[in-house]
Amino acid sequence: MTSARVEASSLIPDLTHQTIDDGRLKFMQRLGAGGYGVVYRAIDTTSPCTSSNPEPKEYAVKVVQKAKPNTRSWRYQRREISAHNTLKDHPHILTLHQVIEDDSYIYHVLEYCPGGDLFSAVLERGMLMGNDELVKKVFVQILDAVHFCHENGIYHRDLKLENIMCMNDEATEVVVGDFGICTDASTSNSFGCGSKCYLSPECIGKDFNYKRYSPKTGDVWSLGILLVSMLVGCIPWKYASTDDQWFLNFMAHEEYLFRTLPISRKANTLLRRILTFDPTIRISIPELREEILRMDTFFVDPDEFDCASRWAQGHRATSRRQ
Repeated sequence: MTSARVEASSLIPDLTHQTIDDGRLKFMQRLGAGGYGVVYRAIDTTSPCTSSNPEPKEYAVKVVQKAKPNTRSWRYQRREISAHNTLKDHPHILTLHQVIEDDSYIYHVLEYCPGGDLFSAVLERGMLMGNDELVKKVFVQILDAVHFCHENGIYHRDLKLENIMCMNDEATEVVVGDFGICTDASTSNSFGCGSKCYLSPECIGKDFNYKRYSPKTGDVWSLGILLVSMLVGCIPWKYASTDDQWFLNFMAHEEYLFRTLPISRKANTLLRRILTFDPTIRISIPELREEILRMDTFFVDPDEFDCASRWAQGHRATSRRQ
């Protein structure tokens, strides 16, 4: 997280127990802070409580400091609202219920996800480890959501575990959220846009002489890193650039991921089709969906690979929120 991003959330005071929307929504608990704001759990004080449903309606409210009109940040804020409104009716995209604004802040009133984010489910609770059926179920939901975005001309650009929310503690239903840096441009020259370890080589730019790239195929690359993280709870490299030795090893050896991570050979083959250095030959999301559903197992046979390599063990320890 950059210092600029830390500053963005630190400028927002603690709003716990404060209300908005003429007292209708009351902030109960701070859930977290990100690069562009703070998220609270809020309750609808006007929602009816019955014996069968004694608790008030809950929401997640993202609070963002309002940018000055016609600045770059202002354009991102308006684009996020527009994109999320376009996409909100898909079952696996986080529902945006309402946007409220005052002189200082924008409040995104979102669906509340009691299961937290996929980062916690994978890294802290180990929900997906060794569970082929759950991996398929969750990843296909993510694929369907991202494909819907692309079909509507919107490219996410920040797909990662932290931006996938779980609708329950079992992590069987997920939704894609946080459209703060999405774009509707089919090509881009905004390099380094997103979370570092999820960026495609062409989005980083250095190894492509900073040529314009497709955010669509960049999203597909991020889905590949997301899948690796779901399977083994770590990232394969820090930066998809020839400056990164782990990435160079991956480029040089077809079975690098299979040899260094507890995944099956078939999973390795599929990941090679997602994580292609050349974005023009990268697998499409519909093809990827079919391959995911056909996969026998993503995980290596214990007799073939009874423990993670020293590299994997050390690298897993460095996994952290982006």
